[in-house]
Amino acid sequence: MTTATTRRGERRISPVFLGIAAVTAVTGWATWTGFAEQPGIAVFLFVTAAWIVSLCLHEYAHARTALHSGDITVGAKGYLTLNPLKYTHALLSIVLPVLFVIMGGIGLPGGAVFIERSRIRGRWRHSLISAAGPLTNVLFAAVCTAPFWLHALDGVPRDFRYALAFLALLQVTAAILNFLPVPGLDGYGVIEPWLSYQVKRQVEPFAPFGLLFVFALLWVPSINSAFFDAIDAILRGLGIDGFSRACGYELYRFWRGTPEICTISP
Repeated sequence: MTTATTRRGERRISPVFLGIAAVTAVTGWATWTGFAEQPGIAVFLFVTAAWIVSLCLHEYAHARTALHSGDITVGAKGYLTLNPLKYTHALLSIVLPVLFVIMGGIGLPGGAVFIERSRIRGRWRHSLISAAGPLTNVLFAAVCTAPFWLHALDGVPRDFRYALAFLALLQVTAAILNFLPVPGLDGYGVIEPWLSYQVKRQVEPFAPFGLLFVFALLWVPSINSAFFDAIDAILRGLGIDGFSRACGYELYRFWRGTPEICTISP
């Protein structure tokens, strides 16, 4: 294993990330206690901030794994600071995924960190670097769903429960979509080292359009229905019912008004 060498400043957590984490904590507290006069605004800020935190951790996992696999340049690029403004495309990394959440309640993959693959030896290491990001989403989903599958919801306020259910939906969809073996997504990065040179050369021109291809497919009604049926089955298996997820999404979109049924405690 290559020794990972970085300066201390290159590993210092960014104030930008700390600020986002602070927003997550404060708005999570406001959602839990009902402190906010408009609970939907608190849920919106809590879920959005938590979603951005998960995006930062996703990219950090890629970078950290790359560092220990041989790419010591990730520190100088700022990827180990958890600062989303250091990513290859800051706009695509943060703004676009948040817009997808607002528009469709789905966790589409965000931006990327640039890994110097030529510094890394061994196909398993390349695959692990690609897998590290979506595995972070899996871990985040496990944390969000833990109160549900552990049957530990007693005392958890209604709005906070709904927010967690919606956040879990985002993490599960992000993990599944990221693991798709589509060029440009992490799933393809996992299998790419094992493909022949000819196949990789033929696929390479399509990599920039992989995410757009997935997004377009999700607009096809039959594919969209099958995808969300699978998501529903996974979340139900984790103890999260459709009602909680739907109310979480409705609370998140506070500007539309919250359906009365979601304001009645079960």
